[in-house]
Amino acid sequence: MPNLFRAPFFAGLVFALAACMRAEPVQHAQAIPNETSIVFEASDAQTTEAFQGHLMVPENRNQPDSRLIRVEYVRFPATGKKPGSPIVYLSGGPGGSGIGTAKGRRFPLFMAMREFGDVIALDQRGTGASSDLPTCRSSQFDPDATPLSDADYVLRHKLAAEECLAFWKAEEVDIYGYTTQESVADLEALRTHLGADAISLWGISYGSHLSLAALKYMDDRIDRVVLASVEGLDQTVKYPARTDAYFDRLQAVIDADADLATRYPDIKHLMRRVFAKLDAEPVLLSVPLREGSSAPFLFERRDLQTLTSGMISDPQWAILALGIFEELDAGGVAGITGLMSRFLDPGAPISYRPMSFAMDIASGVGAARKAEIAQQAQTALLKDYLNFPMPQLESVVDGLDLGDTFREPPVSDVPVLVLSGTLDGRTYPESQREAVAGLQKVHIVTIEDAGHNLFMSSPEVTKVIQSFMRGDTVGVTRIKVDIPAPDFD
Repeated sequence: MPNLFRAPFFAGLVFALAACMRAEPVQHAQAIPNETSIVFEASDAQTTEAFQGHLMVPENRNQPDSRLIRVEYVRFPATGKKPGSPIVYLSGGPGGSGIGTAKGRRFPLFMAMREFGDVIALDQRGTGASSDLPTCRSSQFDPDATPLSDADYVLRHKLAAEECLAFWKAEEVDIYGYTTQESVADLEALRTHLGADAISLWGISYGSHLSLAALKYMDDRIDRVVLASVEGLDQTVKYPARTDAYFDRLQAVIDADADLATRYPDIKHLMRRVFAKLDAEPVLLSVPLREGSSAPFLFERRDLQTLTSGMISDPQWAILALGIFEELDAGGVAGITGLMSRFLDPGAPISYRPMSFAMDIASGVGAARKAEIAQQAQTALLKDYLNFPMPQLESVVDGLDLGDTFREPPVSDVPVLVLSGTLDGRTYPESQREAVAGLQKVHIVTIEDAGHNLFMSSPEVTKVIQSFMRGDTVGVTRIKVDIPAPDFD
């Protein structure tokens, strides 16, 4: 098998997406109330005409005297001859910006989707242009150069969370307004604002979580749904055992590549060995800083588990992470020192952003699932750091948890397309199938060797989405993609 990291397919991807974008020009697009005509510029300097708009919604609909907050969006007018309902893009996170996503690598896909209706890049409440919320910087911090037990690490984050709750209250932020249910109500308000009988949804990761909640509470006003990397309503906190199973799938891909198979014959054994070494003797790094000085940092087992949890979302980064394990196993530190130099902020306090802090706590975790996760974490490779700071903070805010009824999966006959990567290290194929088991008209396309961020992994993904949005029968059930090289830009 050739090298897993292949870049040439991007040339074909750009060509195919350009072809997808050849649609009828916008005809007499008009602004609606609270909209302004703009020229939208993507990060690669491509531009298009669009409308910047907003609506005002209650911060907490359960409080009659709640303040109003502003929810911003960009609307790209439809280009097709027979446009359907508006298509609302829901970013992941929680905390991601839909407008920011439209400016990035998915810009061609946003343009291609205009064939089927107005495309709305939504900044969900508390995110991007829809946020006037202050970030909380607590007095708590994780020491850079002295050891800290896992229990003390959790305690410091709990104390920081309690400080932040008091801080946001003093700033008149109603933390109880930042739940997925409130965001569903925002989607209904947006539908009314747009003057549409129904909307279609297009979401990834947490955006799929929000989409599933919308299917549960307003499916009679939803036309079609495109989901990728699905997170179910009861899957905010993931099973550590399924993360271990992910490493088995990654090993199978590595075994098919001669060079990688020689380097990494048993990645689980390598990881456990390095974790044990760091437990026995953490590594004191001297990390170069941007201004030219350096700072000490004691690299512990927990730090590597946390770092790995972030890198396994996509396979190219997961394989890169294995290089760090390989180097640490041999006694080297250059790779991890260089990586830490990109992110280390010496003495930085533990900080939280209100929206992402509250959304996960509100979606919560049921008691039975929490107990299973705790048991699995005792022996799992990454323990429960893939989920941190959940479930550790799940009881910090009294009354914020939306409850087990919210976490029950939706039942709906709205057509739904699911795109699921076999090497997604955050939302796993079996979990995604469980999340949509109650949907009667769901079509699942497995993207072999794709990770969490799969929309731009192949031109075939775009073609499948287009077929689904046209209402055609999607015959494809599996797409094979190449694993691209890591991109630090």
